[in-house]
Amino acid sequence: MTATTDGSTGALEPHAPSATRTTTTTTAASDVEDLAARAAQRSIDHLLARQDAEGWWKGDLETNVTMDAEDLLLRQFLGILDEATARAAALHIRGEQREDGTWATFYGGPGVLSATVEAYVALRLAGDAPDEPHMARAAARIREQGGIASARVFTRIWLALFGWWKWDDLPELPPELVFLPSWFPLNIYDFGCWARQTIVPLTVVSAKRPVRPAPFRLDELHTDPAVPNPPRPLAPAGSWEGAFQRLDKALHAYHRVAPRWLRRAAMNTAARWIVERQENDGCWGGIQPPAVYSLIALHLLGYDLEHPVMRAGLESLDRFAVWRDDGARMVEACQSPVWDTCLAVIALADAGVRPDHPALVKAADWMLGEEIVRPGDWAVRRPGLAPGGWAFEFHNDNYPDIDDTAEVILALRRVRHPHPEQVEAAVRRGANWTAGMQSRDGAWGAFDADNTSPFPNLLPFCDFGEVIDPPSADVTAHVVEMLAHEGKAHHPRTRRGIAWLLAEQEANGAWFGRWGVNHIYGTGSVVPALTAAGLPTSHPAIRRAVGWLESVQNGDGGWGEDLRSYREQEWIGHGASTASQTAWALLALLAAGERDSKAVERGVRWLADTQAEDGSWDEPYFTGTGFPWDFSINYHLYRQVFPLTALGRYVNGEPVVGRLGKGA
Repeated sequence: MTATTDGSTGALEPHAPSATRTTTTTTAASDVEDLAARAAQRSIDHLLARQDAEGWWKGDLETNVTMDAEDLLLRQFLGILDEATARAAALHIRGEQREDGTWATFYGGPGVLSATVEAYVALRLAGDAPDEPHMARAAARIREQGGIASARVFTRIWLALFGWWKWDDLPELPPELVFLPSWFPLNIYDFGCWARQTIVPLTVVSAKRPVRPAPFRLDELHTDPAVPNPPRPLAPAGSWEGAFQRLDKALHAYHRVAPRWLRRAAMNTAARWIVERQENDGCWGGIQPPAVYSLIALHLLGYDLEHPVMRAGLESLDRFAVWRDDGARMVEACQSPVWDTCLAVIALADAGVRPDHPALVKAADWMLGEEIVRPGDWAVRRPGLAPGGWAFEFHNDNYPDIDDTAEVILALRRVRHPHPEQVEAAVRRGANWTAGMQSRDGAWGAFDADNTSPFPNLLPFCDFGEVIDPPSADVTAHVVEMLAHEGKAHHPRTRRGIAWLLAEQEANGAWFGRWGVNHIYGTGSVVPALTAAGLPTSHPAIRRAVGWLESVQNGDGGWGEDLRSYREQEWIGHGASTASQTAWALLALLAAGERDSKAVERGVRWLADTQAEDGSWDEPYFTGTGFPWDFSINYHLYRQVFPLTALGRYVNGEPVVGRLGKGA
């Protein structure tokens, strides 16, 4: 394909077959190339039109109604819940209720008890009466599933804040935890960064055990209102679960006798830890859950609502609200501008937008301005490593993201910047930092190195999803791909990463996807990385991956995988076709040299046929992952950037990523 003069308008020329590719001259092949070229051009125009004036892209980050419910509960606890906010949030929450009265945590998924309890309570706060049909259905389903007593710990913590649950019947989490050294089991740095930021403030809440007057009772959510907190049986003492249950009993006993001076010192240390990690925009870690618990903890320690820390924190949460045209208000758990921007740049460049196009240069300038050059919590495990990297969000200097850093570098290398020395310096810092974050097993996690302790997940407190950050195939693949394009394909660190990936391939030929759904995402990440690092397309691992992808292609030509694949094997590689997952499969197949295969042709046709007139794709399904199964994400820009990347590589061939100097 030949890019147009401005990279944004005009028809795209189909890619000429390479000398090493079996040429296809049939009318059908020519037709699909034309379809791909036209679809790519429409997508380019659509994506360029969505760029912010500052240079970034950001799609909505949709999760589930617990974010909206907990936002209302926070405001109720702090005494700042207003009628307009409650009404708008209720409109969104009601719209997400399933016909059976429950709420799911992803589109098309099954009802989830904890989400249903939190949504129900939020609607009660907004004024919905318990005898209204939709509320009665929800309450009935809650009772059928065991009532509040069967909900997750985090849900019951929220209820305990208002006296709807007893603090004595919750797992204990003492603030003295902050004093444990980093080498001691169950110190705060054994937890993944997202869990760490949540648990530290919750230790203060657990110690204070506050109860604000409840505006109503919740008897209708108990299977037996006379015994709302039924005792739970203990697991055998010889099991890990039983051991940690008994540890929790000991901690409850300690709560009653903890020395006041020690507890006060622990809570003050926790408060300093929290305040030191507040970002410039007022949030904590750029994500909603740590922010709400940090605000509660600090408020309990005497920070009034007009304190600058509190005021900035509340303002940051307001920025997480997405207001719909119908007046509904949805709360994002996080915002993803750095991730969305680097993926958009890669997509546009691979689709033929010229490397010095103003949109790409502006995006590169914005990404360069987002580089993090100071140490964060990651330095606890890597104290001698020089900083350099990028986070996921607008502001999150404490927790740069290894995955984002790898993709930002790949994006910057596709831009011909007027000051290449700036790009070179930032890329060098980022690549060195990323390489240094390699774990002992040769792979990479998302935020920390060697964050693999088995103990945090065993705590009775930690039933809200993954709480550690072990290496994953998708992150490791992105790092390997980046290092290969940086000329380090044969570096010992890269080779160890490749060896780890090859060992992690599953028997069916796929790779598990930690941060995207699921095996299609993992495979779509790993195959391009392995071929970029020099593995031949004839390698047995590549051939097994190709065979698996071809075997799970849907009858309509697309690919899809339901989130239930994280728990149920029969869903692996199966689900309704989506634009993002079809693109991931195509990226793997194209990297494996399968451009002229029937599977690729059918996948490209599916993308072209399902594209809207404005160049976008519709995708209600959740294809992003926060915690496998427990917390799912619909990144609204995934449906735009990944199909464009796949179409661009189909039309243009595999990208050549390198140093683009000013006059290159």
